[in-house]
Amino acid sequence: MIKIMQYGEGNFLRTFVDAYFDTLNEEGGEYAVSIVKPITFGTLERFEKQNNQYNIVLRGVAEGKAVEKVRKIKVLDKVIDPFVNMDEYMALATDDELKIIVSNTTEAGICYNGADEMDGFEKITYPAKLTKFLYARFNAGKAGVYLMPVELIDNNADELKKCVDKYIELWNLPQAFKKWNDEENYYCNTLVDRIVSGYPRDEQTKAHLEELLGEKDELVSIGEPFGLWAVEKKGEIDKYIKEGVHNIEVVLTTNIGYYKKRKVRVLNGSHTNLVPAGLVLGATTVYDCMNDEALSAFLSNALKEEIIPFVSDDIAATTAFADSVKERFMNPYLNHQLISIALNSISKWRARVLPSFKDYYVRNEKIPTYLTIGFSYLMYLYSKIERVGDKYVAKVADKELDMKDDLPYLEYFAAKKPIGGFMADVDVWGEDLTKYAGFYDAVNANIHKIVRGERLI
Repeated sequence: MIKIMQYGEGNFLRTFVDAYFDTLNEEGGEYAVSIVKPITFGTLERFEKQNNQYNIVLRGVAEGKAVEKVRKIKVLDKVIDPFVNMDEYMALATDDELKIIVSNTTEAGICYNGADEMDGFEKITYPAKLTKFLYARFNAGKAGVYLMPVELIDNNADELKKCVDKYIELWNLPQAFKKWNDEENYYCNTLVDRIVSGYPRDEQTKAHLEELLGEKDELVSIGEPFGLWAVEKKGEIDKYIKEGVHNIEVVLTTNIGYYKKRKVRVLNGSHTNLVPAGLVLGATTVYDCMNDEALSAFLSNALKEEIIPFVSDDIAATTAFADSVKERFMNPYLNHQLISIALNSISKWRARVLPSFKDYYVRNEKIPTYLTIGFSYLMYLYSKIERVGDKYVAKVADKELDMKDDLPYLEYFAAKKPIGGFMADVDVWGEDLTKYAGFYDAVNANIHKIVRGERLI
């Protein structure tokens, strides 16, 4: 048996990673996934109610015809809440069959906090939790594992290891443990690509899926048929990760950077740049945006002028990938909610859009038009944030949007502090965004136009 520990129970991991391992089981493999709930928020009642089984529905268009493919996912062995049952969680650390650790804690999840204490758990970062887990495994005399984070940051596994190294130093852990972590654990950078819209929000789709499945499934998740997982080839990972198409296509490669840069900038970057404008202008889904002439042109122009030229020298290949991305965005069945994509928009903009912004600025010695417009809509959207009870909401386009991001960011905008101060915050962006000549002035002017009811696109 090959066991996988998975930090995160969200729709993406269940519709991508778990679908892959479930397919390998169908093909004769022996895999078992143990999900670990990474934060205190939420419950695992739905998993318990459904005996850790659920369905995914891959919906798309093939040769002009609607395609809906249902798969029952049975690969989950355990779903663990470590805040309730720490012993069950730590038992994985001493399990000889544990070979792989997968995580998806969003771009903001792989970080270091010098205030984290080793005897803590609930309030420490994911890398701190991981360090404690690996230390327990080391002390038990067990072999290392393959760590495959899927968070959408450059060199995600390298960044995760840097954080673990810092915690080893912070907590004065033995050099023998550091040596074991360096030599026996393989931190494999990864790139994932599948659009997942998750659990349906509208009653019509819920009813349709219940009829399609023949049962009520509170964990059902909708995704697109396309799926790609590029994994950095290290050690003997090919013993555990099988290449080829197994629900998703898996590639083991020594050049993960190409896949990462192409996907993050073209697909995720265009998503992140589009979403705030779509929300402010009244769209609900990505499909809505693609069927709006102005929003669709806005996305295409940003790709052509400000994103594609800075991915690789092979403009034709990147353009072909971008065209396939736009076709995927036109999938009417995904119902990919803009507000879902808007989760943690600040860290997403930094990871997905800022690199293209900087490359354009360096080459052209001026700010990019379309990425600046997208950022302006983002800042306008956040400027509308208000605290209502224990939630943070933004009222735009006659809708009240539930805004979810790092608490300090939400509090900053709810307090109606200046946008310029936020743009200049190096801790937020990794640099002072106001240093780009004309950027703050353009954003400020754009926001005033939006307030007056003008469209920027």
